[in-house]
Amino acid sequence: MNLIPDDVTGKPASRAKRPASTEPGVPASPSTAASPVPSSPLATPTLTAGVASVTHLTEKLSEYLSAADLKKVKEAYRFSDEMHLGQVRKSGEPYISHPIAVAEICADWKLDAQAIMAALLHDVMEDQDVKKEELIERFGAPVAHLVDGLSKLEKIEFQSQIEAQAENFRKMLLAMASDVRVILIKLADRLHNMRTLDVMAPAKKRRIAGETMEVYVPIAHRLGLNNIYRELQDLSFAHLHPLRYHVLAKAVKAARGNRREVVKKILEAVKNTLASADIEAEVYGREKTLYGIYKKMRSKHLSFSQVLDVYGFRVVVNTFQECYVALGTLHSLYKPMPGKFKDYIAIRKLNGYQSLHTTLIGPYGTPVEFQIRTQEMHRTAESGVAAHWLYKTGDTSMTDLQQRTHAWLQSLLDIQQQTGDSAEFLEHVKVDLFPDSVYVFTPKSKIIALPRGATPIDFAYAIHTGIGDHTVGVNINGESVPLRTELRNGDIIEIITDPQSRPSPGWLSFVRTGKARSAIRHHLRTINLPESIALGKQLLAQALAVANIDPELPEPLAERLLNESSAKSLDELYADIGIGKRMAALVARHIFGLIGGESAAMPVDHNSAAELDPVTICGSEGVSVQLAQCCLPIPGDGIIGQLRRDQGLLVHTNDCSVGKRQRQKEPDRWIPVKWGHDINRRFDVRIKLLIENEKGILARVAAEIGESDANITFVGMDEDAEHVLHQLRFTVQVKDRVHLAGLLRNVRKVAGVNRVLRERS
Repeated sequence: MNLIPDDVTGKPASRAKRPASTEPGVPASPSTAASPVPSSPLATPTLTAGVASVTHLTEKLSEYLSAADLKKVKEAYRFSDEMHLGQVRKSGEPYISHPIAVAEICADWKLDAQAIMAALLHDVMEDQDVKKEELIERFGAPVAHLVDGLSKLEKIEFQSQIEAQAENFRKMLLAMASDVRVILIKLADRLHNMRTLDVMAPAKKRRIAGETMEVYVPIAHRLGLNNIYRELQDLSFAHLHPLRYHVLAKAVKAARGNRREVVKKILEAVKNTLASADIEAEVYGREKTLYGIYKKMRSKHLSFSQVLDVYGFRVVVNTFQECYVALGTLHSLYKPMPGKFKDYIAIRKLNGYQSLHTTLIGPYGTPVEFQIRTQEMHRTAESGVAAHWLYKTGDTSMTDLQQRTHAWLQSLLDIQQQTGDSAEFLEHVKVDLFPDSVYVFTPKSKIIALPRGATPIDFAYAIHTGIGDHTVGVNINGESVPLRTELRNGDIIEIITDPQSRPSPGWLSFVRTGKARSAIRHHLRTINLPESIALGKQLLAQALAVANIDPELPEPLAERLLNESSAKSLDELYADIGIGKRMAALVARHIFGLIGGESAAMPVDHNSAAELDPVTICGSEGVSVQLAQCCLPIPGDGIIGQLRRDQGLLVHTNDCSVGKRQRQKEPDRWIPVKWGHDINRRFDVRIKLLIENEKGILARVAAEIGESDANITFVGMDEDAEHVLHQLRFTVQVKDRVHLAGLLRNVRKVAGVNRVLRERS
């Protein structure tokens, strides 16, 4: 996936030569732009752009910028026009039309002069090799920093295209974390590119549209920019599935005519009812976006004729109290559908959105959705963070929405500090862009919003990284529950911590938020670094032995390896192998190629590799080596190791059914392991007894386990009133397989025990 694609442009081979005149004037041909939102609430976004000129931009800016700021913007325009002279877009229009259109979209949000200047200059560093120092000298450091945050990384060599794309995206998001104007300008840039995407080749259209849907649409939603969010969705849908888009557009157009009378009747009834209740309100119909209709058809397996709520209605009132009065008035007009009321005013969405949502049974039995909100809520719903602009002169206090946005941007910096590479950073951020949320409470009644599917571990890390790291238990609504429990709306969460506790690799299998995932991985990398280095060194030595290469690499060879693998030291390389981030076999192939052989020709005799000295396991290595819970291996069992990415080595028994299935999926991640000598610890093992349910049986079995020098950590019983025989389950701690065999023999002799066996996965 290309994360920051080229603009819809044809780029010249080199920086345009500056003409003698310093007043280049307006481009000769019309430029492309459009307003950032559809002109009508019922309109769908068009796939072509309208006409924009620098005159139109100046008129918009003069409405809210001072004469001095307007002069600076004109200087930025002249410089951009000069730099892009001779450069054209794929459509054949002068390239300057694109920066003007981006600046116009930003002007609709009433962004400040610095942001407008950056919008006009956003491509001069990338396309025309203008240096940051030159922009600082001409337009000041803030504008230069904005332009730099919008420019791709051109001068760094990456191992792969994916890595380069991920790094570009990380640069943009981190620039956005320090100044949210970066992403607003980038969204305006992307919106104009999507509006003018028709001239591109079909494959490139699909690639850019797919990336927009995957990355930029969620960001727009997360920042509450709903107009941009909806238009980008529809434009992406049109280019990803053009046939479906046009068929659906035609069906909506036909339905619009068929339902005109129904809409008119509802509008008149609602206006009259609200007026009779002395509520001053704006009432208008709104149409679902084509993508919204398509998504509902797909998710609920409906035909278009079955999607009844294509139309909705919005009621905009003056005060907070009137929202609830209007709700009661509407419920007296039409019957509400049970379970279809949502109060996003009392508990607003994560992106600041507030409204009352209710679905009523309208005329002819048709479900009709109503959204009720104030004017202020409406501005926030449509323009998100841009509705309460952070950079307005004299407005130093932050709104709740700004505080939420600031907290999210700050979390990006936290994830950046704990993340190993760009691709992983991108993975964590995309997880946090998940739109659905669940709202839970701290014991002091503070609301915390988390992605749906979040667990108490996510909640703990959302409060503070230190709390997450030391979590040992949780009470939800006063009851103790497992840490992997999925949180639900309204839960009251109390985290139990222990200063001696540390994160478990197993948490990575169920945590939901990017912050929790990055913090756990960071801990596993740093706290267990010596263990990971030792394990990685052993694994690489084993892989090198296949090709008869000495594991003690000469210094020149080691330097070349580090330069080409982007690792800072051999210890870092060994640690990456030890935690499963790099595969020892692939690193060995790379070394084989550096020595002079063809890496593809390196011997890969898995049988001979299995005969080499396996990795020795003692069970006390810490979290870098884990014993699989599905089979609970103990000394004496035949074992095999699975290298999991960023989680180290997981040890299974050879006959574990779970391990066998996973080996079929990823055979390259399995290595030979063996038990060490002089192991001085005990291991959990599960046993199952088939017993006669008679008085004293549990006490007799427990006593025999104690007499066998084993400790009980869990006991459970399957209740079955219809049968005489019952199943009794224990988890006991034993030294090894011999110790377990003796315990099973002794328990089998207890009166009332019919059968006893070790329980497998």
